[in-house]
Amino acid sequence: MVESPRRWRLTIWVPLADPSSAKKFIVAIDPAVPPPGLAGAVVAIGNFDGIHRGHLAVIKRARSLAEEFNCPCAVLTFEPHPADFFRGPNTIFRLTPRDAKARALEQLGIDGMIVITFDKVLASLQAEAFAAEILVRRLRVRAVVAGYDFHFGAGRSGSPVVLEEAGERHGFAVEIVERVPADTADIGEAASSTAARAALEAGDVEAAARLLGHPFAILGKVIRGQELGRTLGFPTANLLPDPSCRLRHGIYAVRVIVGAKTYDGVASYGRRPTFDNGPTLLEAFLFDFSGDLYGETIEVLFIGGIRAEAKFDSAEALMAQMQRDETRAREILRGDCRSPFSISLRS
Repeated sequence: MVESPRRWRLTIWVPLADPSSAKKFIVAIDPAVPPPGLAGAVVAIGNFDGIHRGHLAVIKRARSLAEEFNCPCAVLTFEPHPADFFRGPNTIFRLTPRDAKARALEQLGIDGMIVITFDKVLASLQAEAFAAEILVRRLRVRAVVAGYDFHFGAGRSGSPVVLEEAGERHGFAVEIVERVPADTADIGEAASSTAARAALEAGDVEAAARLLGHPFAILGKVIRGQELGRTLGFPTANLLPDPSCRLRHGIYAVRVIVGAKTYDGVASYGRRPTFDNGPTLLEAFLFDFSGDLYGETIEVLFIGGIRAEAKFDSAEALMAQMQRDETRAREILRGDCRSPFSISLRS
């Protein structure tokens, strides 16, 4: 077996909505031994970028098994994304960077997330060594649940069949979840992070939501900007997006989760070409909200597209368009009946 020199560390994530009413969510990074609270867990394994319908089916089955076996349930995932490791940082448009993934998984009611660093050591492990070293020695898994297209080990040599064979040798159960269709007109289309990324790059957030099973969201801490929106009568909460984000620059109808509350709003994602054409920024204007959000962690859910980003001849022309954008956003949001964040194991 290949021994990794990395030390493990454990983080406790307290639920943002109501810390007093929910169990604590464990995030274990590179554990060398089974993390406290997650030893002998049923693990759902994969990248889970976007946590789409197919991912939810895998996690739901893992949770059911954990209840049957009376043991913890966790997701086992990898950082950075393998594509970024092999081809360089930000190669892939991350739908759910690590912190956003942890927040979404926490909402599913599982016990934790185990993150294994994807590096040269991991990339070189053969499939059998991965099973023996990671799944058995370091995690002592009770069972593993994976999707029909899951591959692991050097050169992606480990298939679902190989995983099942490893489970038989090492004494852990394995279940493979079959393909889950996307909620689209094409009944042959599978739930897919790749297809959702393409839709978002085109600015079609509605199509992305159908593919994922929930709205695309950006999670982040509110930062101070140039306060241009305030001078225009539209004070905004500003977030720096993940560097990999390739959402089309434009104006969107959004819902914004602040603590336990959700606000309708309109957001600009782009570089403010009328003013400075600066770094990409997400600027969200929350309807019917007053207060200071600086330093707060919020989540912006993209519900509908309004228009592409554009440069205006004057601030006055931009203000007039922003008023029209607000009106259109309210119309879109009145017609949207989905819950603020529709990821659910109970639906």
